[in-house]
Amino acid sequence: MLWPGTLIGAGAGFAIASIPGALLGALLGQALDRRLHLQSWGHLLEKLGGRPVLRNDELLFVLLGRLAKCDGRVMAGHIEQARAEMRSLEMSASAQRRAIAAFNRGKTGRDRLRGYLRRLSAQPHAAEGVLRACWRMVWADGRAGSSERELLDQWGKWLGWTTQQVHALAHDYEPQKRSLSNSVISYQDALRLLGVSATTEPAQIKRAYRRLLSRHHPDKIAGSGATAMQVREATDKTRELHSAYTLIRERRDFR
Repeated sequence: MLWPGTLIGAGAGFAIASIPGALLGALLGQALDRRLHLQSWGHLLEKLGGRPVLRNDELLFVLLGRLAKCDGRVMAGHIEQARAEMRSLEMSASAQRRAIAAFNRGKTGRDRLRGYLRRLSAQPHAAEGVLRACWRMVWADGRAGSSERELLDQWGKWLGWTTQQVHALAHDYEPQKRSLSNSVISYQDALRLLGVSATTEPAQIKRAYRRLLSRHHPDKIAGSGATAMQVREATDKTRELHSAYTLIRERRDFR
């Protein structure tokens, strides 16, 4: 990959001292690219505009922030979903602060995301994990608007996905389907799935749910180099855990 600083350095060096100057300019430009983490012309424009280049662990939350603000107002469900993503990724306190800042940055809609997502397309499992997290955010307020779908279509295209593939992921997170899964699991099955009893304290139930959710979360599985089948199985398991926890919480009447 020829990074912007490298190209600019080579061009300026060639204008000053022909081929030797181009070689020296390219080396100096490459050093600048590495120091400033410039990987595309979009990155350079962000730097010139005073916006720091996104780290890998910030990109997801910029996307989530963009989706949350897409229809004009960020709802409480969007905030809670962002927090759930942080918990599932077991983020440290400093990482959570960066994620919150990235989420707020995403709400402005000013970042150029094409270059970031095109690079992510080289990591299929990570790309799928990002799209799944985006759909979870879309459904956080109970509906998927046309603006949100259009954004995901565009992001999916940059990630190398077809529109049909992107929309196929939506079905895993539709509220109607989650409600259906709740109706086919018994209370006793839900207790067994979380490894708790009917008399377990709510705080312990919450800890058991979060521990299991972290262990089986599809984004964590995808990050470990799992196959697409394993990621789908993890997604199903996560959905089962969510259904079980929701059922127990409703039966025991706690939040």
